[in-house]
Amino acid sequence: MRVFFGILIFILSLTAFGNAQERRRIRISNATLSYSALPLVAAREWKLFHEQGLDVEIILMRSAAAAAALVSGDLDYQSGIGPASISATLSGVDSRALWSSTSHITYWLMAKPQYKSVQELKNKKIGVSGLGGTSHVAMTVALEKSGFAAKDYVAVSVPGGNLVQSLDSGFVDAATLNPPTMFFAQRRGFVRLLDIGSLVEMASGGLTAMNRTIKSRPDEVRRIIRALQLGKRAMLQSREKTLDLITRVLKMDKQTAADTYSVVQTSFNDTGIPTQEGIGNIIRAIKAEGRFVDRKITFEEVAEPRFAIEVAKELGYKVP
Repeated sequence: MRVFFGILIFILSLTAFGNAQERRRIRISNATLSYSALPLVAAREWKLFHEQGLDVEIILMRSAAAAAALVSGDLDYQSGIGPASISATLSGVDSRALWSSTSHITYWLMAKPQYKSVQELKNKKIGVSGLGGTSHVAMTVALEKSGFAAKDYVAVSVPGGNLVQSLDSGFVDAATLNPPTMFFAQRRGFVRLLDIGSLVEMASGGLTAMNRTIKSRPDEVRRIIRALQLGKRAMLQSREKTLDLITRVLKMDKQTAADTYSVVQTSFNDTGIPTQEGIGNIIRAIKAEGRFVDRKITFEEVAEPRFAIEVAKELGYKVP
């Protein structure tokens, strides 16, 4: 009998050790809790990481600091794909973009109601939050598709928090705004002249990791992507549950949460697979800032979509 109990205790101790190993604390950084980070928040709040056998801690950290923390091993993953994370990869950080939450960035070109069409902005000043940045490059591409050349308007750099004030004062004639600012501006009477995101595919949100993590912990990578993908799918299937999440975690009022949810429905990447065009437009944004301009950059240098492809197939998504 003693031998039996001894063996039983030994087995239980091994099981506990195995569970402890499986539940290793995984640290994922996020620059800011915005709408593109909602699948990450949903996966945590709705216990989807836990269901995948993961113990995840979300750490708020700026993108530049996150790249350094990935290299040092203080972080396991960075939540997000964008100019900052791709620039870090191109600068020598051995990381790859794995999964994206949105396929279209959400920016509107907005102006006072006296402007009835985007064509009326010819030779006018348009405010953007940083010349050469994501919003500027996306606006440039969208305006090109609307028949505008860069010489047809003047892009003015304005701090993001001052864009609506600059519209109010007439310092700029139009401005590119993203959630939730564009909803506040709309309520104050400003009008949308152009839905920039609908014209420009560009990955946003998502997941980035070091190659050493990808190679040494592939099953963990799949489980994290599966939890994120399930979180995104649950959000799209349950409006009321998601509105509660947005108001509670992102601290939005009910109307702004509802407006944000409508954006989520149209901008989320269905499969989560990073695309050539979506990554390519990020690279274009980086080059517009004067970096890596003479370098031919391939998709494979900065992205590794195979895990997102595997998970999408497993979950029944139609994969090209």
